[in-house]
Amino acid sequence: MGKVTRRAFLAASAAAAALVTRARGRAAGAARPGAARVVVVGGGFAGAACALELRALKTALEVLLVDPDERYVTCPMSNSVIAGLRAMSSITVSRSGLARAGVHVVRDRVIAIDVERRQVRLESGAALAYDKLVLAAGIRFLWGHPQGYSESAAARMPHAWQAGAQTRLLAAQLATMRPGGVVAISVPAGPMRCPPGPFERASLMAAYLARRARRAKVLIFDANNHFPRQDVFSAAWQELYPGTIEWIPVTLGGALERVDPERMTLYSSRGAQRADVINIIPPQAPAAIAVQAGLASERGWCPVEPSTFESTLVPGVHVIGDACIADPMPKAASAAHAQARQCARALAAAFDGDPAPPPAMDSVCYSLLAQDRALSIHASFEMRDGVIAPLPAAQGALTVSEHDEARNAASWYRRIVAESFGI
Repeated sequence: MGKVTRRAFLAASAAAAALVTRARGRAAGAARPGAARVVVVGGGFAGAACALELRALKTALEVLLVDPDERYVTCPMSNSVIAGLRAMSSITVSRSGLARAGVHVVRDRVIAIDVERRQVRLESGAALAYDKLVLAAGIRFLWGHPQGYSESAAARMPHAWQAGAQTRLLAAQLATMRPGGVVAISVPAGPMRCPPGPFERASLMAAYLARRARRAKVLIFDANNHFPRQDVFSAAWQELYPGTIEWIPVTLGGALERVDPERMTLYSSRGAQRADVINIIPPQAPAAIAVQAGLASERGWCPVEPSTFESTLVPGVHVIGDACIADPMPKAASAAHAQARQCARALAAAFDGDPAPPPAMDSVCYSLLAQDRALSIHASFEMRDGVIAPLPAAQGALTVSEHDEARNAASWYRRIVAESFGI
């Protein structure tokens, strides 16, 4: 999330203070019909979709969404911006649709959660009471992994794994690539946002370099032994970008041990590798606020009850999106959107005194192989024996061409943005 300007800070403080004033006098946690309040922390796909769905299901419900940024820059399609196929404006989303739907958007940052008093404290100094809290604060980066990769190092070796300024930086660096130069991408081990994303990025970078910097190479240092749809990606690379992309798995030295930003050099068990452009994607964990509130387990992520997404560690707080443990669902925008709607339905039912509806959730991840070619990964999920379980793939499903998948990807993006942000 970005910085809050002084003007926005003062406006948010006044708005938050007014909301707190209206909340005073009612018991914390009182879920009276027509007076209940849900506070949603985080305004990405998960938080925005949950707030919008709650307003649609229960118009009397007071829904507050807290996020410091006026606009949201989406990670989906950001690789296309890096490769010069889209403008940054095309992935920058206004939150005006949420306000039109009756969601109170508070431009501020939550710095603490008081579970006992059912309040969140804001960076502006104000506090917001809630009946139910939904945390959709996303991820944080584990700086120092690999050794030498710090927040300041990201100015030379951008991660671009949170869209915005880092997306612009990586795009600008790619634009200066020389013929015969080297781009290096580092993929971490462990759970991460958008698992196919690094390989889409490599594909689109190779397409860009084929037009602008011939004989350039893209090296993928991967701390894993396989990646999603590896067969399709590999076949496309061989066809479209022969000799350009080299995938280096962990067994061949793909796990980076340290980096030297000043010398633009990577070190692994296979030795030192200099590169002209270096994209380090660091390991990830839930946002700091989730850890501070006691929502994260020893696994590092936030366990939830799968039909409601209520935390199993902190009652009354629901966690959706990248921060929660919802295996086997991926950490992806489509999964976050599905979780948000399920959580909203469960909350609406709870305010009515009804049980949560059984989960029926879908996800899809599109990855561009070139401007006009893509692949997709579809999955459907249900609750089975108390856990989220994948449904078997439909038999006899139609094969979709990679060209059609590229068109599907663009349609899906427009649809999920509209459904999540009301625009």
